[in-house]
Amino acid sequence: MCDVKQNIAKLVEDLEIERIHVPVVACGIGTNARDAVKAIQAGAKEYIPLPPDAELIAAVLEAVTEESNTMIASDPAMKNVMQLAEKIAPSEATVLITGESGTGKEVMSSFIHRKSKRKDGPFIAVNCAAIPENLLESELFGHEKGAFTGANGRRIGKFEEAHGGTILLDEVSEMHPLLQAKLLRAIQEKKVTRIGSNDEVKVDTRIIATSNRNLEASVQKESEIEADAIFLQESDFTQGASASAASPTNAPSAAGVSPSAPTVENTEGVEILIGRTISDVERDMIVNTLDHCLGNRTHAAKILGISIRTLRNKLNQYKDEGVDIPQVG
Repeated sequence: MCDVKQNIAKLVEDLEIERIHVPVVACGIGTNARDAVKAIQAGAKEYIPLPPDAELIAAVLEAVTEESNTMIASDPAMKNVMQLAEKIAPSEATVLITGESGTGKEVMSSFIHRKSKRKDGPFIAVNCAAIPENLLESELFGHEKGAFTGANGRRIGKFEEAHGGTILLDEVSEMHPLLQAKLLRAIQEKKVTRIGSNDEVKVDTRIIATSNRNLEASVQKESEIEADAIFLQESDFTQGASASAASPTNAPSAAGVSPSAPTVENTEGVEILIGRTISDVERDMIVNTLDHCLGNRTHAAKILGISIRTLRNKLNQYKDEGVDIPQVG
């Protein structure tokens, strides 16, 4: 809010130059219609007469804040990403958004939530990189009283808090591989288990995740993301399109998977695969991991967390189904 006597046009211009996207509300003593018109013509969203009326101010701020949540893009590449997000939003797709820090991944996540059927439900954001590893499991899945030192009472996790809505897992690639396995179960089975409990809790939560890393390149380069992350990146999050309002190379990319069967395609011709069976995902994970290990079954089994015998049985099954199995070398 600013005084109507201030140079509102200059203020709006300066905000745009600094890329600060906040609505400007002018205020002034009395109800001078001419001042109100000038303020709005200069770029203010609303005009509030003083002395202030608390209910009026609350209503105006709510209105302009809701309006400011609308994403605006002029760059053609970013428009493509927004069109893709709008196609994915109404589904129950699990979505991965990748891009460098500062490219608006969390804003895009909120946009998808607001465009979804869950818009009236909660939107819970969790920064996986900011929470210590030993506390993140409790933060996500909750704990029972006495589960560990300091657990003085039951606490529900963020997945339960987001029931009926959306949970954002910001920087999911920073999560420890062992915790990724539990996350994978939450994605697949829609169930979580609090620390210190054996009882499963059903959760109706849509998952949106973000990462500032190229997960595929990380896996191929040095296996820094283990089997569970490979499963997440290769299976539950299928790569999509990328763009940015500033530069197409800096932008968030969005992708999704849902229980339905069709494919969605953006204007760049990049396909988003929507819907795959667990067996298909498992097969691709195993075969891709073996290929990454240059056919070395011992190494592949270690990464996958299964025995060599189980891997051999799976590969024999896939071979009988006509799948090309990577060989050593």
